[in-house]
Amino acid sequence: MTTAPFVSPPLSRLSSVRASPVPKPSARSGTAGVAFPARPYGPSLRLSQPVMAATGVGGNGAPVASEDSTVSSRVGEVKRVTKETNVHVKINLDGTGVANCSSGIPFLDHMLDQLASHGLFDVYVKATGDTHIDDHHSNEDIALAIGTALLQALGDRKGINRFGHFTAPLDEAAVEVILDLSGRPHLSCGLSIPTERVGAYDAQLVEHFFQSLVNTSGMTLHIRQLAGNNSHHIIEATFKAFARALRQATEYDLRRQGTIPSSKGVLSRS
Repeated sequence: MTTAPFVSPPLSRLSSVRASPVPKPSARSGTAGVAFPARPYGPSLRLSQPVMAATGVGGNGAPVASEDSTVSSRVGEVKRVTKETNVHVKINLDGTGVANCSSGIPFLDHMLDQLASHGLFDVYVKATGDTHIDDHHSNEDIALAIGTALLQALGDRKGINRFGHFTAPLDEAAVEVILDLSGRPHLSCGLSIPTERVGAYDAQLVEHFFQSLVNTSGMTLHIRQLAGNNSHHIIEATFKAFARALRQATEYDLRRQGTIPSSKGVLSRS
């Protein structure tokens, strides 16, 4: 049995085949004040086109909408004013990781930077409060405002993954975060922070921050410390893992084609 020899196609035919041009990434827009750039990483929650109109993948792994899709940013903004605090929060779920945070609590600013950087969210926080007493009220009200801003930005939650799960190490520390954007607030926090304070920040405020955020966002959140004996490392690993899990949960699932990720057909706070 003989095999027919392979014959190469003529060069004239090869030269007629052109590769599809690779689209150039758009320049990253700067942030002036609170005006976040609109980033069409995925179809909006209020799209007239279904999610399957997306045609590519963005830098954070989320689908990129086609040019003819009607896209609006998923942004939530909250201003909360009480006798104890004055808080202004804005978050863009389809951002680029820009953080502009001045909470009056330096360590919390550092943690909010992790939320922006590792979640690829644009996060703006400006707050003043009665920190001459302690950080409790500012820490709580900032978290309440962030949770409410998330609730706004998520809208009816059509087409999102809904669930997120990430484990983040930081040197000797490792923290696992599992979350569900279910509309049902619940927190299980298994952190063992060995010191009472990290700098001037009260370590008890970590759990209280997440409890407040969960209450207003309608999120089920489980935090589990796997290892760690340095308080700073444990807390920072927690915020990093939370950011990555939230990023997973808020990104779009193309196979879902814009439907709500629930067998009940609804995800809400009520």
